[in-house]
Amino acid sequence: MNSINRRSVLLAGLGVAGAGALAACSSGSNATPTLVNPSGSAVAAAEKKRKGTGRTQQATQTAAPAMLDLGGGVMAKSWAFGGQAPGKEIRLSAGDTLAAELSNQLPNKATTSIHWHGIAMRNDMDGVPPATQQAVRAGANFTYRFIADAPGTYFFHPHVGVQLDRGLYAPLIVEDPKEPLSYDDEWVVVLDDWIDGVTGTPDEVLAELRQGMGGMEGMDMGEDSASPSASPASGGMPMKFMLMGAESELLGGDAGDVTYPYHLVNGRVPADPAVYQGKPGRRVRLRIINAGGDTAYRVALGGHKLTVTHTDGFPVEHQQVDALLIGMGERYDALVTLGDGVFPLVALAEGKDATGMALVRTGSGSAPKATVRPKELNGRILTASQLRADDGVRLRSRKADRVHRVELTGGMDKYNWAINGKAYDMADPAANPLMIEEGQRVRLDFVNTTEMWHPMHLHGHTYQLGDSGPRKDTSIVLPKKKLSVIFDADNPGQWMLHCHNAYHGEVGMMALVAYQA
Repeated sequence: MNSINRRSVLLAGLGVAGAGALAACSSGSNATPTLVNPSGSAVAAAEKKRKGTGRTQQATQTAAPAMLDLGGGVMAKSWAFGGQAPGKEIRLSAGDTLAAELSNQLPNKATTSIHWHGIAMRNDMDGVPPATQQAVRAGANFTYRFIADAPGTYFFHPHVGVQLDRGLYAPLIVEDPKEPLSYDDEWVVVLDDWIDGVTGTPDEVLAELRQGMGGMEGMDMGEDSASPSASPASGGMPMKFMLMGAESELLGGDAGDVTYPYHLVNGRVPADPAVYQGKPGRRVRLRIINAGGDTAYRVALGGHKLTVTHTDGFPVEHQQVDALLIGMGERYDALVTLGDGVFPLVALAEGKDATGMALVRTGSGSAPKATVRPKELNGRILTASQLRADDGVRLRSRKADRVHRVELTGGMDKYNWAINGKAYDMADPAANPLMIEEGQRVRLDFVNTTEMWHPMHLHGHTYQLGDSGPRKDTSIVLPKKKLSVIFDADNPGQWMLHCHNAYHGEVGMMALVAYQA
């Protein structure tokens, strides 16, 4: 996965403190700490403590090639679960056990897995080869079985290569049997940036990005650099996929790496959108999921305000906003009271000057243009930093027992994204783990040394932003900024911590947060 020859480059870029810390880790009697086994007794003990209903829901997920109809005459040859993207939603009640059989029918001997994004579950069901399981071979099956005890909006996708950027994703909704919100209906909204089978494949995108920008690092991005084909990559090749000049104030600068031909809402292009049929005056809970590979979205519903109630499955103090910013891997729930007519739900690809759209139809009226940009997109825009955790889920104040500095390193020049200057090595998954112990209060200090934003996702836990911010599992860390998050080490295992930009993660912006045995 990660070429070894990049090591020298990464090490050269390490700061003195980083190099010292590495030396400290790799010397002395504690050179190789013993890690909790993903299927070991500590994991079994934690699973026993989860409150279950005793009910089991069965599901089958067949990963296979599919010809997807994206609407408007756009057909895309891709990979999907059950022949559709998004895949069929799985819905559980909190405490239910999910028994989901993955059948790998992918071509070219491709291995795969399913990661249940945001769910704190038993480590050996987290779906992360090679750390928590062997990848599921082509033609083989694997059954994921776990209790989902925290209600919320989640989703699932593979954790192998850049398969996330194909059509292999679907919502996972865990309902609260004691739901405190009152509403009449729900609408699950899945956002995705689409390239597969249209202009290329995610693997082709990755191959181009890996070459880096080479000599273009010194260019002024503000000039005429918006046309990617005009910018020769290091080999003098015209660039087909790399996006130049995508700028966003909300994201602190460079907004993304990849040029996508389409932005989809619930698997449809804006010219032929998905439609939610409702009645005026009814209250609807939106569950918004960003399943994209390289795009943050600014989301608004024309003619309406959104009352944000949850992020990443956990409740927050309600806030009324015009729009919200959602990075890859993040989820937001919002309540909206529907007006009378036809309204566009627009997902503006932040900094990329393109949109996805779905429609809400409660009455007569003609559909807005596919390119419509409701004024709400420029109204009050919510970002996670403005939210506060609901009292019921706020972590109690406690001194951190373990603090890890998580430096986000690398850049577009060599496309050498990493954590603490070291690219994650799939051939040696337990190298350089961030060690924690069960029962500890842990603080992670994300220090973004790069020129780009990164949505940082921690598996198996939901951390809190600062002392009273929202509980989340995926958070945007802005360029040249620091974000501190805290969590309680209550779910033993070996857990990935990575950038949820599919391409950044794949080239090495991942680390292992591991419990000491």
